[in-house]
Amino acid sequence: MNGVIVINKPMDFTSFDVVAVMRKALGIKKIGHLGTLDPNATGVLPLVVGNGTKAQDLITNHDKGYVATFQFGKKTDTLDIWGKVLKEEKTSFTTEEVKEKLKEFQGEIYQLPPMYSAIQINGQRLYDLARAGKTVEREKRKVTVYSIELFDFDEKNQSGKLEIKCSKGTYIRTIIDDLGESLGSCAVMTSLVRTEACGFTLEDAIDLQKARELEDFTPYIKSVESLFMNYGYVKITEPQARRFSNGGALDKNRTYLEKMQPKEDTILRVRDNNNQFIGLGIVKGDELKIYKLFKTN
Repeated sequence: MNGVIVINKPMDFTSFDVVAVMRKALGIKKIGHLGTLDPNATGVLPLVVGNGTKAQDLITNHDKGYVATFQFGKKTDTLDIWGKVLKEEKTSFTTEEVKEKLKEFQGEIYQLPPMYSAIQINGQRLYDLARAGKTVEREKRKVTVYSIELFDFDEKNQSGKLEIKCSKGTYIRTIIDDLGESLGSCAVMTSLVRTEACGFTLEDAIDLQKARELEDFTPYIKSVESLFMNYGYVKITEPQARRFSNGGALDKNRTYLEKMQPKEDTILRVRDNNNQFIGLGIVKGDELKIYKLFKTN
């Protein structure tokens, strides 16, 4: 079995817990995940299966989508509701004040990674240091927030919901914490659902419990090619497919690329005469060379 299966991760499971469950359910050891989700977060967790694991280091679409809820007037050591409370105070922000302030968090922004995160500094995970009561210097990181919208803000309870589209490495907890500070108070994240990852959405996902009970996963396995839909493609003949699958480069001028004239280093999906995905090719001079094979003859 090769391809991608998208799981709707439940709360209180780590991403590695999900991988372990699916190894047992599928009877396959060769499984990896594309993008860690915290145990308290839920939502889209794409898993690569079989030769799909070859794609883990090649994914270019790392953009994510989230829906998060938050509460003003509280600060914790983890920046979410599950941490140790460090501060509590009454706030009285209006919907318009919050919406106006959120404009500062759209586009390219710099974030200080939270101490309770999986980032390594000098070989140690930040969350291990945090659990030991230590705080270390961290550098701010540039991330991109493509959109951030406020929904269902309750002025009485000072709580609301955010829908965020962002780049890889964006900490939603940090956005909420920074939002609270920017308004002159504090805030914590109270829930987090990842709605989109690697081009997949919640509509593509299957609940983990349902996956445990399935006998036939065929309807839920997506092709490896689905991970690379942001690339163009080229269709080649049967002899060319055999050559490419056996490691040989192709004369690009004997393919449809002669008309396309792609730029140097362009990466393309390569399909055989039956429209089956073989792998990724890269344009080098007058040749289409192998970038990564997923099917061999």
